[in-house]
Amino acid sequence: MTDAALYLFDDKRARRWAPLSLTRPVGELLHGCLTLRERAEHIFGAECEGHVSRTALIGFDEPGAAPGITPNDIATTGTRILLSSRAVIDFQAFESPDHSSRIFVDGQPAGWFVAHGDPLPSDRWLRDPDGEPDTGERLDLRGRILGHPWDLIAANDERIRQDIEHLFPTDTPTPGAHRIGGHHVSLGAGATIEPGVHLDLRAGPIRLDTGVRIEGPARLTGPLYIGRESTVFGGAVGTSSIGPVCLLRGEIAHSVFLGYDNKAHDGHIGHAFVGQWVNLGAFTTNSDLKNNYGTVRVWTPEGEADSGLIKVGCFLGDHVKTGIGTVLNTGTVIGAGSNVFGGLMPPSVVPPFSWGAGRDFRDHRLENFLETASRVMARRGQALTPGVTEVLRTAWHETAGRRA
Repeated sequence: MTDAALYLFDDKRARRWAPLSLTRPVGELLHGCLTLRERAEHIFGAECEGHVSRTALIGFDEPGAAPGITPNDIATTGTRILLSSRAVIDFQAFESPDHSSRIFVDGQPAGWFVAHGDPLPSDRWLRDPDGEPDTGERLDLRGRILGHPWDLIAANDERIRQDIEHLFPTDTPTPGAHRIGGHHVSLGAGATIEPGVHLDLRAGPIRLDTGVRIEGPARLTGPLYIGRESTVFGGAVGTSSIGPVCLLRGEIAHSVFLGYDNKAHDGHIGHAFVGQWVNLGAFTTNSDLKNNYGTVRVWTPEGEADSGLIKVGCFLGDHVKTGIGTVLNTGTVIGAGSNVFGGLMPPSVVPPFSWGAGRDFRDHRLENFLETASRVMARRGQALTPGVTEVLRTAWHETAGRRA
């Protein structure tokens, strides 16, 4: 570990990554086998001291995550590393500079090494690193800068493959499982695979983290990462990143489940990003391909944007719930805290904290929402912390105009 203090910042683009950035810093999103924060910590050998993001996320205190802080909370002494949360740095060897330097990833400004005694960049530059003059020392690193939320999905397969090959390179025997293909399987402590499970390793490796359980019959397709204490009850799960303590069944492909999610029944989820504490009712299914095979347009706070991708599923914020038989159209965005039910297809954009069926929505009452969230989290041994509670309260009030 280096003696530098590491901080991640959400620039003006990351702060608009709806629906994901409403209730958490972008650095806490899963990409490959690691969150963006965990990747930065691994690359620089330093623990992240905090996220600088929107004012509404100050005080974010989710267990296991770095806190939401203000720019004034960044250390004023010692070596400090400030990195854009949208930066995905490849595994590589490099020497830390002796002098203050700008960090470039794939040729784009991505942050700063700030030496002891040198001033920090202003809040203005944290919002827009491209705006700072390109002068002085620079540190160029391999990797990429993610531009949009859908990049988390489009680039995920290759990121999983690289992560497993670097972090978990050793093959683990899987007696009783049927293997196809030449890539390897890595099992964490206590991970179990029941006899009869099929492991398709033709396109990439598979990593099952600590305590993962795969029940038969199931088919896992690499590249695939499944986080600690998650369970697959059956179905076809592949080419996805699954966070901790998820319950999965059915068809899941080219998707990211952030963690503590429940999809314990049949249904298809493809090319989707699913936030934390999401519960998908039985047979919830999303489309990820238009009938005309055209590129998918996705709602953003700046208006609809052409993703340039033929396959895009849905984006579900934290604490979203769907009822039995819910069907989601291509590119659907459902805001955090929403409860969608009734078996009717909702519109392609559902404002945060909405409650209803089809296009008939009302406010998801704040106190009722918080009570349910607390109850759901307690079932997984987690508590709704004061900081996250305040973040959710602020998000509810911030988005009231959209619901109206």
